[in-house]
Amino acid sequence: MIADLSGRLNAIHALAPEQRVAALVALGEEIPNEALSLLPSAEGEPLRALLVDAVARPIGTSAERVRMGEMLGYVGDSRLHLPVEGAYWVEQNSPQGRVVLGRYPVTNHEYRRFVASGGYDHREFWTDEGWDWQKTSTNPWPVLARQQETRIFLVDNQPVVGVTLHEALAYATSVGARLPRAWERNWAVRGADKRKYPWGEPFGEGNANTKEEVINRPSAVGLFLRDRTPEGICDLGGNVAEWLGDNVEGAWLIHPGAWDQPSIASWAKALGQDSATSRWAALGFRLARD
Repeated sequence: MIADLSGRLNAIHALAPEQRVAALVALGEEIPNEALSLLPSAEGEPLRALLVDAVARPIGTSAERVRMGEMLGYVGDSRLHLPVEGAYWVEQNSPQGRVVLGRYPVTNHEYRRFVASGGYDHREFWTDEGWDWQKTSTNPWPVLARQQETRIFLVDNQPVVGVTLHEALAYATSVGARLPRAWERNWAVRGADKRKYPWGEPFGEGNANTKEEVINRPSAVGLFLRDRTPEGICDLGGNVAEWLGDNVEGAWLIHPGAWDQPSIASWAKALGQDSATSRWAALGFRLARD
């Protein structure tokens, strides 16, 4: 561990916010991710506060911000909430009624709790098809999460990825929620202003975690500050594609905007379809509730 880490953190705090970025990233190069999660509170709390403040500001390159977000995920991201907390949800009115969506896509932090609590053994959370699938599958999410090559996708404050529709539905049911319908997500992005993207238009640079940013991985939720609606729903343009709660002729709708997709996939009205057992490293989901 770094000698006099508290002193280093005090020195970083004394810098102007724009200068803290390079210092924090340099610190992250010295401390392994696993060690960040083991920091005592005397050092972990000040580092967490510095990182939360930094990612909330429009400072740093995309690569620097991704690294700070990752560090925050290991030290403990205080921005995260659970579905039982009011701060988890964002509510807004629409012509078709009240829309209530998760502020962020479902994170690894949340999904791990579902797994640890025995969610895969609770029949009542699963649809009939989902239960049959997961009882015969050789690679449900908990198995994939134990593989060394998936570790980059498992940071607590990143969206959970690699979940099938069956797994997404089971998690949603376990917390008394559901998947968003396509019209709800579309309204959240567009609003009464009929925005093309959460921030308006044009697409621009540095607004969302898409293929153009060449990050090549999911990032911490809420990291791209313009990829959020005026109401505060984040990561609707990029980061991960999302399962939706609409079944069309046996296939399920998804919104395709993600870190491995070009900007055209971020358009509010963009839609794709896939089977309930499909999964990939850029597909996650978000919760909705009535």
